[in-house]
Amino acid sequence: MKGKVFFISGIDTNVGKTIATGAIAKALAQAGRTVITQKMVQTGCERVSEDIEEHRRIQGIPFTEEDKEGLTCPYIFSYPCSPHMAAERDGKQIDLERITQATRQLMARYEYVLVEGAGGLMVPNDMRSIAIDYVKEQGYPLLLVTSGKLGSINHTLLSLFACERYGIEVKAIVYNQYPSIDALIEANTLEYLRTRFPSIPLILLPKINPEGGAGPLPDVSTLL
Repeated sequence: MKGKVFFISGIDTNVGKTIATGAIAKALAQAGRTVITQKMVQTGCERVSEDIEEHRRIQGIPFTEEDKEGLTCPYIFSYPCSPHMAAERDGKQIDLERITQATRQLMARYEYVLVEGAGGLMVPNDMRSIAIDYVKEQGYPLLLVTSGKLGSINHTLLSLFACERYGIEVKAIVYNQYPSIDALIEANTLEYLRTRFPSIPLILLPKINPEGGAGPLPDVSTLL
């Protein structure tokens, strides 16, 4: 039995997609599903993916056997930049098929695989393709992480329109409510998204307990 894959991307860097990935994984597990997270490419790290570490911290679980096998993060590069630049600086090349095969191995073991991308949908994988090309090629439904910070509405619409053009299913918009900066903008952004895109479910991401363990989790019923 093959598991479901959701690709998790953000409208920008530091919008909260790592937190969202971990929180959704934990919520799915609490709903009785087996779930694993994967980081497509990790940059700015040595040996261990800090995003996978954060996923496991939020989930409240230790590193899995798949983490130790390298399946959950096939590529780790030292410089904190886009994948194509980080690979070049480390004298390496990214083989997208290697990532695909790792995901398929995870699909054979788990009901849900959450693949966190690097940056946004237009981030280059290499000199020939960008992240959204890979998502389209694999046919993965997308979870788009956004927030109510100033400027996010523009980035969100650009991402959604790109998905429409590429024929990518947006399974849900994950709205990161933390940190709260401007309540008026945040409320207006939520209202706009609900009105403009009524067919796309909204998953509200609350502030996560910084110590992991118990804490508010998003409602993932639309993903089940």
